Amino acid sequence: MLSRTADHFFWMARYAERAENTARMLEVSYQTALLSTTDQYAEGNWRGVLEISELSDQYFATFARASATDVIDFMVQDPDNPSSMLSCVRAARENARAVRGVLPTEVWETLNGTWLEMNKMLKGRVLQKDPVRLFDWIKLRSHLLRGVQVGTMLRDEAYHFTRLGTFLERADNTARILDVKFQRGTPHDSAGSQVDVSAEFYYWASLLRSLSGFEIYRRLYRDAISSRAVVELLILREDMPRSLAACTGNMAKMVASLHDSASHTTVKMAGRLYADLKYGSVSEIFATGLHEYLETYLSRVNELGERISRDFLVPFK
Repeated sequence: MLSRTADHFFWMARYAERAENTARMLEVSYQTALLSTTDQYAEGNWRGVLEISELSDQYFATFARASATDVIDFMVQDPDNPSSMLSCVRAARENARAVRGVLPTEVWETLNGTWLEMNKMLKGRVLQKDPVRLFDWIKLRSHLLRGVQVGTMLRDEAYHFTRLGTFLERADNTARILDVKFQRGTPHDSAGSQVDVSAEFYYWASLLRSLSGFEIYRRLYRDAISSRAVVELLILREDMPRSLAACTGNMAKMVASLHDSASHTTVKMAGRLYADLKYGSVSEIFATGLHEYLETYLSRVNELGERISRDFLVPFK
């Protein structure tokens, strides 16, 4: 496959996944903001959204403070924000349009329909009236797109690049959400002490829901939510679809399926990253320090993405 064609499939999937991930982050932050917290914590909650996406500098070049209304608008429909949901859906559609000749009609129609309907919803002020409705809709359209891809695409290089883009983007996002949310911790009252147990429960529950992990957590652990179990589920449990272990394992599989004589090092890098997660433990993670562990993981994932770009695609974006 030509590197340009592979690049379009890869980035079509990454941008579609990024739009969903942004919707997930905004929804959990919106729900968290409904808890009884201080103004300082509420603003920190929205700053966390910007930090996860590394958009703080761009945002604060225009806005003085991180308010719910401004951050949501910036992350959903600001055309100058390349990671806004609108920008991501547009970019996914443009990449799909570039390869329409080898893309199943159903995949194109799903993405194109998402773009057209999203613009219609934004013009109808759905974001201002009921933002959660828009977030849920974006997640649903992303689920639909992945289902259409799995159900209609030939299991060739195009499919492998599409899945590789999805899992690389998802792994990066899961690690960023975990890092920022765990650093900020649970809400605090004005005296600096933690709020009641119910507020703490809803904080961790909202974090799990942002990664579709709440019901899975209750099924696997049953007891009260603890940070240690959350870390185990979202990092090491390979049967949790959005965990780092699951995403990295799928990345390693896709890279191995695509490898050629020039990509041996990339295959080894992906396999080693997966092995570290597969045979890791929660004790080792906390001994290292969760923030340090996730920073190292993100650095290795970014390096893997750059190597994939050099080996298979056009220059890294």
